[in-house]
Amino acid sequence: MTQEQTMAACAVNAWTTQIDRATKLFSGASDQQLLAEIAPGKNRLIYLFGHLLAVHDAMRPLLGIGPRRYEHLDAAFLTGADKAVADLPSTASLKEMWEEVHASLLAAFNAWSPADWVGKHTAVSDDDFAKNPLRNRLAVLLNRTGHLAYHLGQCVLAPKT
Repeated sequence: MTQEQTMAACAVNAWTTQIDRATKLFSGASDQQLLAEIAPGKNRLIYLFGHLLAVHDAMRPLLGIGPRRYEHLDAAFLTGADKAVADLPSTASLKEMWEEVHASLLAAFNAWSPADWVGKHTAVSDDDFAKNPLRNRLAVLLNRTGHLAYHLGQCVLAPKT
């Protein structure tokens, strides 16, 4: 494995570690646990679950993998606060969407070469990328891995009852 391949593999490994932790947390939570607030007056676990799912689904077009599949989640989990939308998808459907989104991301990640990783993402113009080549796919993955870890830190505060 080249040094470049090793660096990309380390980033994907960090991502999959956090995804595995989140999957274990969300799939092991009951419907009652998912609907509980993490702390009084704070987000519910289901909101963080849907939020992470919507953000990760939005990575598909950003990274040039394909179109979003679950844009309908944005109103409940991205553009609005928790409890702003009363009718949420079922936890079973969220879990299915979670598995599908992450399988599609990981398949693309595992197929990419080091050159693919340092290629520009779709939200940056060619001119801006020429000025700042750090606006690449690897940077997006590192950013989203940190975002996921941040919210997992919140999730561990959720009541276990």
